[in-house]
Amino acid sequence: MNKPKLEIAHVIEQFGHELVAKHKPNTWTLRTLNALRICRTAALGGHKELCDCCGKTRISYNSCRNRHCPKCHASKQAFWIEDVSNRIIDTKYFHIVFTVPQELNTICLLDSRSFYNALFSSVWQTLRSFGYTHYGAETGALAILHTWGQNLSLHPHIHCLVPAAGITLDGNVKRISKKGKYIYPVKKLSMDFRSIMMKTLKKQLITNGLLTEHQSVINRAWSKKWVVFSEPSFGDAQHVIKYLGQYTHRIAITNQRIQKIDNNRVSFYYKDYKDLSKRKLVSLTGIEFLRRFCMHILPKGFVKIRYYGILSNRYSKQTAMYRKPQIQIPKETPQQRLLRLTDMDIYQCPFCKNGKMHQVEIIPRVRSPDIFLKPWPNNSKQQ
Repeated sequence: MNKPKLEIAHVIEQFGHELVAKHKPNTWTLRTLNALRICRTAALGGHKELCDCCGKTRISYNSCRNRHCPKCHASKQAFWIEDVSNRIIDTKYFHIVFTVPQELNTICLLDSRSFYNALFSSVWQTLRSFGYTHYGAETGALAILHTWGQNLSLHPHIHCLVPAAGITLDGNVKRISKKGKYIYPVKKLSMDFRSIMMKTLKKQLITNGLLTEHQSVINRAWSKKWVVFSEPSFGDAQHVIKYLGQYTHRIAITNQRIQKIDNNRVSFYYKDYKDLSKRKLVSLTGIEFLRRFCMHILPKGFVKIRYYGILSNRYSKQTAMYRKPQIQIPKETPQQRLLRLTDMDIYQCPFCKNGKMHQVEIIPRVRSPDIFLKPWPNNSKQQ
């Protein structure tokens, strides 16, 4: 894949200081933006490689490895798909997406860590309750948090992979025989999820002394129709994991979608799902683009992929016999594993396509590089 001409790093370089002056982002957000800006540049060091066939050289700079970086997640996604395929049970799976009304974005921005934890907790409480009610067993879920809409708006939602199996009260694995398209009635699922989520949020607001201030937001959100999407079973685990794998390491926007950066604005493509998923171009000011992007920087150490019920480590012994046998693979380097999984040979010469690139020189990283974006005075709060 050709390197995009325009990158998020360019937007940070051009509009980062204006963002800091106007919106005063916290220290963790600035640390993330700084990492993305210098990813695969001389500041992080790298190495020089020589082709053993044509003799040409190239310089490869090190990656920032930040999970919000559009350049650093391809291999992680491939590895995740294989790892999860080896740990989940072999059965049918259902894809369910839990969303919340946009009215709750105000509360989300108060404390995103607490809000997303409440979202995960409410989703699992709902699914767990339905498992016992409909099948007499604790089913499970592989849950993945996404926070964005196509236009970089704040749109928290959780993708769930729900197995057609569960653990009964006596500790045995129970296969769920489901003849219909959906594992649970979606309308009832939406209503129960709304009740649990709103109850959880109200408790948080009461604890922080903020309920009175945000009661109107709670009331508006409650009056809305909450949406839970449910899809028919995809089939076996391998097929579903490959499908869901495209969701796991996504970020709010890729570099390929950025089309133009001028003195004041950033233009990028998005899919308009309300208009038959048509590809459209939207233009935002540079500061607004970064403000929206920063809304999707997760809190430090936040776990965005979680395993519940029968898919959790708690039941690994009971479910061992229900997993597909693992193929024994000789010990391999990350590069060898990437080649096996994706046919991507990072050592192939990009010039002659025949030779292999070999490292001939190490380029040290810049010692104590200047911090491009610094916290606004009196605003060093960590997220």
